[in-house]
Amino acid sequence: MIEVMIVVAIVAILAAIALPNYADYVKRGKIIEATSALSDLRTRYEQFYLDNRTYVGSCAIIKPIVNNLRAFDIDCPGETATTYSGTATGKVAEGMSGFTYTINQANAKSSTITASGWTGNAGCWATRKDGSCS
Repeated sequence: MIEVMIVVAIVAILAAIALPNYADYVKRGKIIEATSALSDLRTRYEQFYLDNRTYVGSCAIIKPIVNNLRAFDIDCPGETATTYSGTATGKVAEGMSGFTYTINQANAKSSTITASGWTGNAGCWATRKDGSCS
Protein backbone atom coordinates (compact mmCIF):
# COMPACT_ATOMS: atom_id res chain seq x y z
CA MET A 1 0.00 0.00 0.00
CA ILE A 2 2.88 2.39 0.73
CA GLU A 3 4.29 1.76 -2.74
CA VAL A 4 1.00 2.87 -4.29
CA MET A 5 0.97 6.02 -2.15
CA ILE A 6 4.54 6.82 -3.26
CA VAL A 7 3.60 6.34 -6.92
CA VAL A 8 0.53 8.58 -6.48
CA ALA A 9 2.68 11.26 -4.84
CA ILE A 10 5.25 11.11 -7.65
CA VAL A 11 2.52 11.38 -10.31
CA ALA A 12 0.99 14.35 -8.48
CA ILE A 13 4.34 16.14 -8.35
CA LEU A 14 4.98 15.52 -12.04
CA ALA A 15 1.47 16.74 -12.93
CA ALA A 16 1.97 19.90 -10.87
CA ILE A 17 5.08 20.67 -12.92
CA ALA A 18 3.86 19.54 -16.34
CA LEU A 19 0.39 21.11 -16.50
CA PRO A 20 1.47 24.78 -16.20
CA ASN A 21 4.17 24.21 -18.82
CA TYR A 22 1.65 22.57 -21.12
CA ALA A 23 -0.71 25.54 -20.77
CA ASP A 24 2.12 27.89 -21.76
CA TYR A 25 2.92 25.80 -24.82
CA VAL A 26 -0.73 25.88 -25.87
CA LYS A 27 -0.74 29.71 -25.60
CA ARG A 28 2.48 29.92 -27.58
CA GLY A 29 0.85 27.82 -30.30
CA LYS A 30 -2.09 30.21 -30.43
CA ILE A 31 0.28 33.19 -30.65
CA ILE A 32 1.72 31.75 -33.87
CA GLU A 33 -1.78 31.93 -35.35
CA ALA A 34 -1.84 35.69 -34.71
CA THR A 35 1.65 36.43 -35.98
CA SER A 36 1.12 34.37 -39.12
CA ALA A 37 -2.16 36.16 -39.84
CA LEU A 38 -0.51 39.56 -39.35
CA SER A 39 2.29 38.59 -41.73
CA ASP A 40 -0.34 37.56 -44.28
CA LEU A 41 -2.18 40.84 -43.64
CA ARG A 42 0.99 42.80 -44.34
CA THR A 43 1.59 40.94 -47.59
CA ARG A 44 -1.96 41.62 -48.75
CA TYR A 45 -1.67 45.31 -47.80
CA GLU A 46 1.47 45.61 -49.90
CA GLN A 47 -0.19 43.84 -52.84
CA PHE A 48 -3.14 46.24 -52.57
CA TYR A 49 -0.76 49.21 -52.47
CA LEU A 50 1.11 48.04 -55.56
CA ASP A 51 -2.17 47.75 -57.46
CA ASN A 52 -3.78 50.99 -56.20
CA ARG A 53 -0.94 53.25 -54.97
CA THR A 54 -2.83 53.77 -51.70
CA TYR A 55 -3.79 51.78 -48.63
CA VAL A 56 -7.18 53.53 -48.32
CA GLY A 57 -10.02 51.04 -48.69
CA SER A 58 -7.82 47.99 -48.38
CA CYS A 59 -9.05 46.88 -44.96
CA ALA A 60 -12.56 46.17 -46.20
CA ILE A 61 -11.13 43.81 -48.80
CA ILE A 62 -8.29 42.23 -46.80
CA LYS A 63 -9.85 41.78 -43.35
CA PRO A 64 -12.45 39.12 -44.32
CA ILE A 65 -9.71 37.04 -45.95
CA VAL A 66 -7.38 36.86 -42.93
CA ASN A 67 -9.89 37.15 -40.07
CA ASN A 68 -11.10 33.56 -39.68
CA LEU A 69 -8.88 32.76 -36.71
CA ARG A 70 -9.85 30.70 -33.71
CA ALA A 71 -7.98 32.53 -30.93
CA PHE A 72 -7.58 36.07 -32.30
CA ASP A 73 -9.55 38.80 -34.04
CA ILE A 74 -7.79 40.77 -36.77
CA ASP A 75 -8.51 44.46 -37.24
CA CYS A 76 -7.01 47.30 -39.24
CA PRO A 77 -7.76 50.36 -37.13
CA GLY A 78 -6.05 52.98 -39.22
CA GLU A 79 -5.16 53.36 -42.86
CA THR A 80 -4.22 56.39 -44.89
CA ALA A 81 -2.81 56.74 -48.38
CA THR A 82 0.68 55.86 -47.13
CA THR A 83 0.23 54.12 -43.78
CA TYR A 84 -1.65 51.24 -42.21
CA SER A 85 -1.68 49.21 -39.03
CA GLY A 86 -2.91 45.73 -38.35
CA THR A 87 -3.87 44.36 -34.96
CA ALA A 88 -4.52 40.85 -33.65
CA THR A 89 -6.43 40.84 -30.36
CA GLY A 90 -6.82 37.66 -28.32
CA LYS A 91 -10.27 36.21 -27.73
CA VAL A 92 -11.40 35.74 -24.14
CA ALA A 93 -13.18 32.47 -24.92
CA GLU A 94 -9.93 30.96 -26.18
CA GLY A 95 -7.90 31.98 -23.12
CA MET A 96 -5.99 34.68 -25.00
CA SER A 97 -7.41 37.72 -23.24
CA GLY A 98 -4.78 40.40 -22.80
CA PHE A 99 -2.71 39.48 -25.88
CA THR A 100 -2.45 42.12 -28.63
CA TYR A 101 -0.03 42.06 -31.55
CA THR A 102 0.45 44.84 -34.12
CA ILE A 103 2.27 45.56 -37.37
CA ASN A 104 2.46 48.61 -39.61
CA GLN A 105 3.65 49.66 -43.07
CA ALA A 106 7.26 49.94 -41.86
CA ASN A 107 7.08 46.31 -40.67
CA ALA A 108 7.34 47.53 -37.08
CA LYS A 109 6.03 44.76 -34.86
CA SER A 110 4.94 45.10 -31.25
CA SER A 111 3.14 43.10 -28.60
CA THR A 112 1.10 44.40 -25.71
CA ILE A 113 0.44 41.64 -23.23
CA THR A 114 -1.42 42.20 -19.99
CA ALA A 115 -2.13 38.54 -19.25
CA SER A 116 -0.94 37.41 -15.84
CA GLY A 117 2.65 36.17 -15.86
CA TRP A 118 3.34 37.36 -19.42
CA THR A 119 5.36 40.36 -20.62
CA GLY A 120 4.88 42.28 -23.86
CA ASN A 121 7.60 43.73 -26.05
CA ALA A 122 7.32 47.06 -27.88
CA GLY A 123 9.97 46.05 -30.41
CA CYS A 124 8.77 42.65 -31.60
CA TRP A 125 6.14 39.96 -31.29
CA ALA A 126 6.69 38.38 -27.88
CA THR A 127 6.17 34.63 -28.01
CA ARG A 128 7.41 33.68 -24.56
CA LYS A 129 6.32 34.58 -21.04
CA ASP A 130 9.42 36.71 -20.42
CA GLY A 131 8.67 38.94 -23.44
CA SER A 132 11.41 37.51 -25.63
CA CYS A 133 10.85 37.08 -29.33
CA SER A 134 11.73 34.14 -31.50
